Amino acid sequence: MQPQESIERFGYRQELRRGIGLVDLVFYGLIFMVPIAPFAIFGSVYFTSGGMPVLTYLVGMIALLFTAASYAQMVKAFPLSGSVYNYAGRGISAPVGFMTGWAILLDYVLAPCLLYLVASIAMHSTVPQIPVWLWLLFFVAVNTVINLRGIRMTMNLTKVMIIAELAVLALFLVIGFWALLEGRGRDFSLSPLFNPETFSWPVVFGAVSIAVLSFLGFDGISMLVEESTGGSAQVGRAMRLALILAGVLFVAQVWVAALLVPDPEGLLKQASDTAFYDAAAVAGGETLSHIAATATAISWGLANTLVAQVAVSRLLYAMARDRQLPSFLAKVSVRHSVPTNAILLVAGLSVALGLFMSAREDGVSLLGSLINMGALVAFVVLHVSVIVHYVVRMRSAAFWSHLVVPLVGMAILIFVVINANVMAQTVGLLWLALGALVLAALYAMGRRPSLPDLPGSHEAGESKAVHGR
Repeated sequence: MQPQESIERFGYRQELRRGIGLVDLVFYGLIFMVPIAPFAIFGSVYFTSGGMPVLTYLVGMIALLFTAASYAQMVKAFPLSGSVYNYAGRGISAPVGFMTGWAILLDYVLAPCLLYLVASIAMHSTVPQIPVWLWLLFFVAVNTVINLRGIRMTMNLTKVMIIAELAVLALFLVIGFWALLEGRGRDFSLSPLFNPETFSWPVVFGAVSIAVLSFLGFDGISMLVEESTGGSAQVGRAMRLALILAGVLFVAQVWVAALLVPDPEGLLKQASDTAFYDAAAVAGGETLSHIAATATAISWGLANTLVAQVAVSRLLYAMARDRQLPSFLAKVSVRHSVPTNAILLVAGLSVALGLFMSAREDGVSLLGSLINMGALVAFVVLHVSVIVHYVVRMRSAAFWSHLVVPLVGMAILIFVVINANVMAQTVGLLWLALGALVLAALYAMGRRPSLPDLPGSHEAGESKAVHGR
């Protein structure tokens, strides 16, 4: 690690242990995104996109590669845990950082809850003797114990889990491709990529607002910059690699599934939660269908939630050490170097919200809408942070990296938000309004959001570096 990566220059002590390499970070990002994530939402994406799930995932990957580029710029400037909270707070202003952290908090806090709930429902359908609430408690308990043991154990387990997921995906792709060669399903077609009868950009971007759920998690890699052995440069590379690998895997599986669905016309009229498993049944019978469903439950309930809990605990830790959340969340275990109280709080919230949402018929769709909107709003602010910090404040001449890329990324995301469903837009606005009230309360209590000042020498040095690029 180079000296300029030291977080002491930002007024913090190095409390989290540095022991995560590039491969670890890529594995972390992949397991957070879940290589088989489309299994669970394929029916909704196919329906919303007018039968063009491949185009939807390609557009989603390209959009988020622009976002990853902005992440790489901001993590270079501020190599701190806290992700967009820190980038917006230091790149624009502390109050904006608070509101951005609040927006992404909607994603990070609710993501584990959604994943636990989906996995518990799936396992209950497989083993109906065990109720949903008991499965939920089981998943939460296992992941919390693992995360409390330290980041090294978490990383080792994610490698095992992602290999298992990739094995299931490879099995589906091989059997599915062989089934297509034998004439089951439809003949090879480009319609999953482009269908002139249903195509329109609002349709595609409306579907991207759902499919983006599969990609959420690449940004969680930035949460581990204080635990990365290679600092910000390593984190930037890991985000790009994880996004591209996930995008390729997503495109391959939805293309095969789209050609295998038994009733494509019916799926265009009404979404189905079992569409992917129905396609798997066409390819490999009920055995392959059950394998795909069980793999989805385990990957969402254990693998994905394991790393999701890591990400949100680091966000809570970062905001708490800046006195923008209760200070007890900043407590770090001396033995395991993890934010213990933050991890336990996430576990408690996941249980409470999971049990509450399990009683609602629309619990899964409601959580999904909340999560996507919080992330998309935070990503838009991230792009603005790059422009404000580098172009306005630092007078950077690197216009491609610091102006063009953020503007393009921002435009794509705003178009996605505009074409998202009304419920997602409404809930997102309500959440931001609640955040504004909390911010006002902090001002009223004399706790105006602020971040430790950077030494003047650092600012000057960074300015020279930017101009010299």
